[in-house]
Amino acid sequence: QVQLVESGGGLVQPGGSLRLSCAASGNIFRLYSMTWYRQAPGKQRDLVAVIFSDGETSYADSVKGRFTISRDAAKNTMYLQMNSLKPEDTAVYYCNVLAQQTPSESSNYYWGQGTQVTVSS
Repeated sequence: QVQLVESGGGLVQPGGSLRLSCAASGNIFRLYSMTWYRQAPGKQRDLVAVIFSDGETSYADSVKGRFTISRDAAKNTMYLQMNSLKPEDTAVYYCNVLAQQTPSESSNYYWGQGTQVTVSS
């Protein structure tokens, strides 16, 4: 199994910053992509940012220029630096990875438990 542990969420004022982390552990042969999603109360879960094994990144339009996704491949850890936070960024942020556990197995998606981010004055 692959375990994902998110951290770094909390309460921040509008305009503030937070840095989320997602550490992947367990039996991991290869990580193909690491993705941040978020889900606000009563809304669907939306993609925020993704980073691929070659370092390519992609962002939702709503966070472009404010959020930066990065990864430390040696540590199987992904980060989301969130700047200029707005109240509408309030949500539970989830980590998702596409991982292959052994060379002979197919890849699968795994989810973290989520971390709450609240932007409020």
